[in-house]
Amino acid sequence: MGGEPVAGFLSLALPRDLPPSWVGRFLQGLINLGERFGVTLAGGDTAESPNGIFADIVVVGIAPQGKSVLRAGATPGEGIFVSGELGGSAAAVVKMRRALKKTKLKKRLNPGDYPRHFYPEPRIELGRILREKGLASAMIDTSDGLSTDLAHLCEESGVGADLDAALIPRARVGKRIREVDLELALHGGEDYELLFTVPAGKRIPAQIAGVALTEIGHITRRPKIFLRTQSNKVHELEPRGWQHFEG
Repeated sequence: MGGEPVAGFLSLALPRDLPPSWVGRFLQGLINLGERFGVTLAGGDTAESPNGIFADIVVVGIAPQGKSVLRAGATPGEGIFVSGELGGSAAAVVKMRRALKKTKLKKRLNPGDYPRHFYPEPRIELGRILREKGLASAMIDTSDGLSTDLAHLCEESGVGADLDAALIPRARVGKRIREVDLELALHGGEDYELLFTVPAGKRIPAQIAGVALTEIGHITRRPKIFLRTQSNKVHELEPRGWQHFEG
């Protein structure tokens, strides 16, 4: 939304036998990230968990009155842009799940091979610049996956979209640096990149604040989303990312 983060609140539930060293590392990592972005850990709560670790984090931010970039605001003919690359976090989750099914998870994944999963980077500066320069008419992050979050944006704006699969930037991950499958880039989520629309006539540079920006399609009048595949076929794109409150 183009806001500036101010304070964070942490609710943490931990099992009784969790080593104190883990708690210390977790909190230090959280505080270090907060300091990078000027966010103070202002409060929260702690509790004992009967099984597993549960962490709930709320961040409060500010923006000039009436200037927040909302999901509503996209209009037909506008370009659709995304920051960074997509599918990197989901690729790490798929790798870990496959290993667990085969009972071959002998060692942890190297965080450096999957940075978008282990070290997600909030696009705070990019969002602020897009707001200040009036470049984005509507915006959302890709926490639920491109297909689902674009559907949210289109629904709030009362529009549809056409996407080009060949233009969608796919993350490169793993020890051997391979490009993720298109399905992960479309539906994976948890990358926290910015997805935004830009009015016709406004120029978007290749990078802002050191983050690559890619135009992947345009907004349409009909309230559906279509994807042009790399074989030049067009089909309706159903949202298959994370769906909240669905079993």
